[in-house]
Amino acid sequence: MNILAHSYLSFGDSDLIIGNFIADQVKGSNLSEFPMGIQKGILLHRAIDDFTDSHPLYKKSCRRIFSHQGHYARVVIDIVYDHFLAKNWNQYSNNDLETYSQGFYDLLKSNNELLPNKAQYVLHYMSKSNWLVMYQSISGIDRIFKGMHSRANYGSSMDSASELIELYTDEFQNEFSQFFEEITIFSKSKINEL
Repeated sequence: MNILAHSYLSFGDSDLIIGNFIADQVKGSNLSEFPMGIQKGILLHRAIDDFTDSHPLYKKSCRRIFSHQGHYARVVIDIVYDHFLAKNWNQYSNNDLETYSQGFYDLLKSNNELLPNKAQYVLHYMSKSNWLVMYQSISGIDRIFKGMHSRANYGSSMDSASELIELYTDEFQNEFSQFFEEITIFSKSKINEL
């Protein structure tokens, strides 16, 4: 799961959204420097990642492109799943994606002091190019993949990853749809546990 899905799976709770957004930049288990709600968002993000990484449908999607993408397959599928969430946004939300995205960026910017430096950097470029809306189109995610490819350390084929989405679009759409139903139920349950 990538940025849009993590945000959506916070179900409108501002603290959970912030925690979910910064989680990848927060290491370790000592989260005491953050308010309790943001701590819960970080823990929710980690639980979503664990659920995703072990899910048979997600693994199936990754295996399909492993010979082409190697160890970047999971990174690519995270974006692929955000693409199908964005593309089918009206099935999941009553707000249009543009309005939702602007609210997301505004929330993070108004809480900038809580964001680690790397998260602030990501937010700047993400909001400037409106990544969440870019996820809706193949051309948008192609730009994102090409940017990621240029920053990858070695062995990346992400610059051609969008071709795989077009090739296997029906398979990915079906796997995403089934998976997203399950992860939505899981996330709601997890929030109640936190």
